[in-house]
Amino acid sequence: MDEELRSLTERLRRESGGGAGFERLLTTEDTDELAGVLTAPGQSLWARELAAFRLGLAGDRRAFESLVLLLNHRDPERCVCAAHALARLGDPRTARAAAALATNELRVAYALHPVRLLVRLRAPEAVPALITTLQRRLHPHDPYRRVALACVEGLGTLGDPRARTVLNEALAHPALAEAAVHALARIPKQR
Repeated sequence: MDEELRSLTERLRRESGGGAGFERLLTTEDTDELAGVLTAPGQSLWARELAAFRLGLAGDRRAFESLVLLLNHRDPERCVCAAHALARLGDPRTARAAAALATNELRVAYALHPVRLLVRLRAPEAVPALITTLQRRLHPHDPYRRVALACVEGLGTLGDPRARTVLNEALAHPALAEAAVHALARIPKQR
C-alpha cells in the first residue's frame, strides 16, 4: 500500500468513525462510484477526500478539481495528500493550478504545499511562481517563513539561473541565508 494512502486511510477512518461506507470507498475498484462521490450532494469531506485521492492515484482526471481544492485546504494533512495525488494524476492543468495557489497573496498561509508540488512537478511554471512567491516574502516581519524557505529550497532543487537574483536577496534574511547559500551552489555558474 502507498505510504500516503496508508496515512490518509488511518486519518479518515478516525474522522469517519469507520463503518461500511468508509470501507466501501476504500476498497471499491469502480471509478464511476468514486467519481459519483465527488459530485453527489451531501457527501462528507472525508468521503470526497478519499474518493478524490483514490481517483488521483488511478490517473482519473475527474479528481482534478477536488484535489486542487484540497491542496488549498487549511488542514496541512489534506494538502499533503492532495499534492501526492495530484503529482500522480498526470493532469496537465496541475502545474498552472499549483502556481496560481502558490502566488495568491490572499491564500499565502496555505502556499507551502503548492510550492512543494511545483518543485516536484518540475513544470515550466515552477521557477517563475517560486521566484514571485519568494520575492513577496522578503520583507521584514513576514510571517510566512516556511513558505519562503520552501521557495528557496525548491529553487535550489530546480537549479534555474533565473533564480539567482532572488536567492541573492534571500541571503540578507537570517532565516533563509543558509538555505540560500546551498540553493545558489546548485545553480550552474554563468560563463
